[in-house]
Amino acid sequence: MVVIAVLVMVLHGSTETLGTADLPDLVLDYYKQTCPSVEQIVRRNVEIAVFKDPRMAASLLRLHFHDCFVMGCEASVLLESQGSMVSEKQAGPNLNSLRGFEVIDEIKYVLEEACPYTVSCADILALAARDAVLLRGGPGWNVLLGRRDTLKASFSGANQYLPAPNSSLETLIANFQDQGLDVADLVALSGSHTIGRAKCLSFRQRVYDVSTEHDYDRYKRHTTFRRILRSICPESGRDNEFAPLDFMTPARFDNHYYLNILEGEGLLESDNVLAAEDDEGEIRRQVWAFASNQKLFFESFVKSVVKMGNINVLTGNEGEIRRNCRFVNS
Repeated sequence: MVVIAVLVMVLHGSTETLGTADLPDLVLDYYKQTCPSVEQIVRRNVEIAVFKDPRMAASLLRLHFHDCFVMGCEASVLLESQGSMVSEKQAGPNLNSLRGFEVIDEIKYVLEEACPYTVSCADILALAARDAVLLRGGPGWNVLLGRRDTLKASFSGANQYLPAPNSSLETLIANFQDQGLDVADLVALSGSHTIGRAKCLSFRQRVYDVSTEHDYDRYKRHTTFRRILRSICPESGRDNEFAPLDFMTPARFDNHYYLNILEGEGLLESDNVLAAEDDEGEIRRQVWAFASNQKLFFESFVKSVVKMGNINVLTGNEGEIRRNCRFVNS
């Protein structure tokens, strides 16, 4: 298998080149001969799913994130518990939270009809995440393919490596460094919170714990925003009530997330710390840059999501191509 030297990324009609010297043995046209319709099948099914449930776009993007941050982008997040193996779906950050599994099942079913035992579940996750972003108005990119599926899950890894919604900036940086991602990737990929929703349980501490208030709130400019959140999420009960991660444009993938956190109006504490806990100002400058230049945010997001999508992938004879994304082959 040949490692290509460049990745051509399509960003709203413009083309840009990203060096791939450090990327693994993945290629753009991996299924050109064996399953030429793979991208069309994935995109069509993602379109149908998002049309039925617009929130599904954020869910599919999150599935890709939560897969890659635990052992790498090898579809471990899709596996059910079996024998002594405990599913990552049962881990704290995922339990009753991750969704979109049925969409992946449907895509896999159609692909198995069209191209049996050919397309990996890990590649489906990467393609579905790209298409989900596009459908919400975000950037497009060509996805490197050729991942294979792992034979195991890591319940402990899901509990250890997935960032919590109340994480400090220091913890977030460490979480990303564990995956080979830097601070620039952290800021760019955090922008995925421009779409989707979070449960009250995820942001209650941010709303009621006054010790988490930062300098941006010293003049109580955001009392109205806090009051809105408290109306959605009381101090006890209603744990499963939802609020949008981006109150300005909740259904559109854009740069308003960064405007929100500059005002201290990110929904999650882990959003607000990007601006509030950055003593040196480097991260805050990047947030300002993205808030004022959506094209820059899109370009940076694409570079970081491609980088993330290549974490510890399995290729060649490693792993397998699952017939059912929920179970290893018997």
